[in-house]
Amino acid sequence: MESERKRVLMVGPDRGVHGGISAIVNNYYEAGLDSKVDLKYIGTMKEGSRGKKLLIAAAAYFKFLCSLSWCDVVHVNASSDSSIMRKSFFIRAAYRRNKKIVLHQHGGDFKNYFENQISDKRREYLRSILDMADVMLVLTPSWKEYFSNLTDSGKIKVFPNCVAVKRDISFAEGEDSGRDMNKLLFLGRICKDKGIDELLDAVTEIGRENKDVKLYIGGIYEEESYRKRIEGNNLVKFLGWISGEEKEKYLGECGIFVLPSYYEGFPVSVLEAMAGGCVVVASEVGGIPDVVTDGETGVLVPPKDPEMLKNAVLKVMNDKTLTDKLRVSAFKKVEENYSSSASVERLVNIYNSLI
Repeated sequence: MESERKRVLMVGPDRGVHGGISAIVNNYYEAGLDSKVDLKYIGTMKEGSRGKKLLIAAAAYFKFLCSLSWCDVVHVNASSDSSIMRKSFFIRAAYRRNKKIVLHQHGGDFKNYFENQISDKRREYLRSILDMADVMLVLTPSWKEYFSNLTDSGKIKVFPNCVAVKRDISFAEGEDSGRDMNKLLFLGRICKDKGIDELLDAVTEIGRENKDVKLYIGGIYEEESYRKRIEGNNLVKFLGWISGEEKEKYLGECGIFVLPSYYEGFPVSVLEAMAGGCVVVASEVGGIPDVVTDGETGVLVPPKDPEMLKNAVLKVMNDKTLTDKLRVSAFKKVEENYSSSASVERLVNIYNSLI
């Protein structure tokens, strides 16, 4: 019955923000989370100037306080750095009102932030915030092990990211997709930490052997210094931020998806690429090895190594038997383990278990 549905107040970046958390939240909506619980979402951050961000955060916090009496469960999506500090105010407010709290940790750089970038006093403060959560969701088993040293391990659940999976894609049954293996695709923030230097260096070297190679970059410039190097390169096409049908178009055309990041959480883009039929070549960091098994569902390379990245891409380009195997295995792994519909059902069960 309608009255029995749990009332969930969820906070995180605005659903229109360019980033992984927003993509995951949108996946939950598309999979029908708002039809299984009474869901109210408050966006705490939008892109823009520092002043604009502060105003939006303040307005979101006021709206959150006004909504607390309505909800059964508070679900807080947080990343690293200033994100977890901003969200701590929401967690404290919910805790004071005796609300059940789900803390969903997405940030791939939390360990570095916690251990190297903040004071002892702030570390103790963050420990107290983690202790306030009734359930903590983390993206990988290694993260569960790490956070078990900071808070009660019994409340930590491994809850990987998810994507919508379309079962009618022909390559799921092993058919040749006919896509162009000379086309590489990168999706994400354009900055040093995403391995853009290594990627551009590798493509330049590949271009000496393969004149047909083309790198398509979809994303936003987090570091403007890359604009000239990307948009002035005849081997590269800058797409801007792409989503929806345009993203599906490039996932369907490009044979190889590359993500040579220095660190990651559990990138949605890798799941989207595997579900879309691309062969993934990615760094062996964060949660990527949990979904990409080297030589079985993709190819893994060390971060910060353009030579290894180049060799991995060339290997995939030139070995059709390997390519077909990786593509089929990757799709099946995502379909069986990382579908949005299954994640939403599990999330609803977690909410129900708290009440």
